[in-house]
Amino acid sequence: MSAEAAEPAAGASSTGERDRALGALQGLAIGDALGMPFQLLPRDAVRAGWGAIVGGFAAPAADHPLAGGMPPGAITDDTEQALLVARLLIAGEGRIAPADLARALVAWEDDMRRRGSSDLLGPSTTRAVQAVLRGEPLETAGRTGTTNGAAMRVAPVGIATPGSDVAVLVDAVEAASAVTHATSLALAAASAVAAAVSAGIDGAGMRAALDAGVAAAESCRGRGHWVAGADVAARIRAAIALAEAEGPGRQVVDPRERESVVAAVLDRVALVVGTSLASQESIPAAFAVLALAPDDPWLAVRAAASLGGDADTIGAIAGAIAGAVHGTGPWTGGPAATVDAVSVARLGVGSLDLPAIADALLALRHRSPHAASSVASPGAGG
Repeated sequence: MSAEAAEPAAGASSTGERDRALGALQGLAIGDALGMPFQLLPRDAVRAGWGAIVGGFAAPAADHPLAGGMPPGAITDDTEQALLVARLLIAGEGRIAPADLARALVAWEDDMRRRGSSDLLGPSTTRAVQAVLRGEPLETAGRTGTTNGAAMRVAPVGIATPGSDVAVLVDAVEAASAVTHATSLALAAASAVAAAVSAGIDGAGMRAALDAGVAAAESCRGRGHWVAGADVAARIRAAIALAEAEGPGRQVVDPRERESVVAAVLDRVALVVGTSLASQESIPAAFAVLALAPDDPWLAVRAAASLGGDADTIGAIAGAIAGAVHGTGPWTGGPAATVDAVSVARLGVGSLDLPAIADALLALRHRSPHAASSVASPGAGG
């Protein structure tokens, strides 16, 4: 797909809570699809092959170990697993039983293998699911999970859970994550994403949403199993500070000049913040690109994809938060329709059904103050 075909309508629109919830799901899928061809690539390779900032959806190299043969606009495990979590939340009326999540992830991976995909479960999730299948207690299966798998699929929890009580929100994140990612690092990263999304649903601007994410990550100190690693909240703060110090700010209004400045800072983000699947790299990187382009979601998700590394996850997280803040407006006129059409053709579904999922998640959000945070007992579920 050409950059022109992918270009969304100018400006952003956030007409209400429902628009922001749908925008979060659309943004997640769009950021994921933009980053799909560039996962596992170094920043320099993206720059050399596709430009300093990619222009839109692109086809991966034919020999790409994960994405080879996928069409432009195709989603990856990030979107599929986020929608899996959303459907479990909806079916459980706001509760996810850990055993149900483990079984659903196994079934999803089996389906991916049947489709011939190499884009399977990540390392933390694989270890935890295998532990559950061996009969290890659910309470301990995720004790080594430090990577970003929980954060990449947690946006639906942010849509379904109000952010007014951080402890309640983090409880909901932990309930949806601990079976695979029960470490303080992974829970902090997932909580940062969920809190930023939830703040956007409530109408927060970008900086307020990012600050909400940092506060939630800070609240996770002492939660979960401790493992050595840089503090996620501190890393996010440092990444935002880098973006704000070296980025274009709001004073640079010419689009080409803004992109040039953002591209230069992306080199620094890749070098200093990092783009790996480590929770303390990819989540701060996503927050950095949002701080670089707080008022331009389309630029933010293209910048995220252009980082390389775990580009699909960084793009998905940035897109979910950007959509929660700005609504569906940035994604109309091309990106949302493209991703849905490609998904219909590739996955054999009628649609990703994002509007219905957004509505159901919002119903959970409003059912009662603590509806979406009701935590199933770790031993619950079949």
